[in-house]
Amino acid sequence: MRTPPPPALGPRLVFFTGGTALREVSRSLTRLTHHSVHLVTPFDSGGSTASLRRAFAMPAVGDIRNRLAALADRDIIPPAVLELWEHRLPEDGDPDELRRTLRGLGESLHPCWRELPEVLAAAMRLYLSFFLRRMPPHFDARYASLGNLMLAGGYLEHRRDFGPVLAFFSRLLQARGVVTPIVEENLHLAALLDDGSRVVGQHHFGHLGQHIRRLFLTVHEPDRPFHDMTPCRPAITRTAATYLQSAGLICYPMGSFYTSVLANLLPAGVGRAVRAADCPKVFLPNSGQDKEVCGLSILGQTRMILDALRADCPDARPQELLQWVVVDRQRGVYEGGCDTTALADLGVRVLDVDMVRPDLPERHDPEKVARLLCGLCRQGRA
Repeated sequence: MRTPPPPALGPRLVFFTGGTALREVSRSLTRLTHHSVHLVTPFDSGGSTASLRRAFAMPAVGDIRNRLAALADRDIIPPAVLELWEHRLPEDGDPDELRRTLRGLGESLHPCWRELPEVLAAAMRLYLSFFLRRMPPHFDARYASLGNLMLAGGYLEHRRDFGPVLAFFSRLLQARGVVTPIVEENLHLAALLDDGSRVVGQHHFGHLGQHIRRLFLTVHEPDRPFHDMTPCRPAITRTAATYLQSAGLICYPMGSFYTSVLANLLPAGVGRAVRAADCPKVFLPNSGQDKEVCGLSILGQTRMILDALRADCPDARPQELLQWVVVDRQRGVYEGGCDTTALADLGVRVLDVDMVRPDLPERHDPEKVARLLCGLCRQGRA
């Protein structure tokens, strides 16, 4: 039986997030609050996302699609709807045949629509048709996600505005929370590495093999020759800033540290919005290996979070931006260790709690994490 949410939708937890690491926690949160907010990185640049971004010069939508699916009310939405939302075309095949397959999926008589309630099927077909009308003749449809294409179609139909399309699909999927990009500009993630070289494109960050000296955003496209690139700092969206300033708790959660968490802190205004929020601010580091950080300790990650935020508000005290690092030292595995004394010197406290799965030390228990964060939120408001 579903546990009813607390009054007034439950606490507002705001996450800087992306990727899939927070997916199970997001599902658990829907049973405790309908008010979680997921500020998502739109900088992904690999796989089928790259095809969409090249074709339409648009931000990435894959992490948005994934989080909307995680927050969907599965007691109301038929499984067939979510299966279609997450459906992908084959990864290999004749390009022309894949495009024909995609156009066929847009037909009302296609078998994929039979198990869906007609009102939902018609709505999803409409947004798919927005994309199909604009699909370039040589669009690379390999492994294309239908949910991504619907989001892209709506984004383009609404004159490159995510607001209407996200509101539409949040209602259609009965999302128990809010998903919104941190910025709406078409930008890519880039890094200056320890050896002085530069890399552009989020899809490269999983195999850098060395530490990052500086993370930044750029208009430069991945895998193209460059001699120089100017970092840019777009402003955080007004929607994201509003949610941050009214948060009951702000969380820098587990996930790929650079591409899912730190990337969200780069836009202008993020640090000021976090500082202005009168609520607990929590870092929940990964347990197990994060191939992006190359053994960087929790202390090193904490310093990078603070440095990224203070680029926006240099006079902020650490306690105004981050108060808690939450770990499970009995069951968790933390590369580089957790130096509580050095963290305390920064003004950041360590909370050691039971939240990592004993059978899988690289995984957090989603129910325990969801309850912990909701509890910290309420304590901070007490």
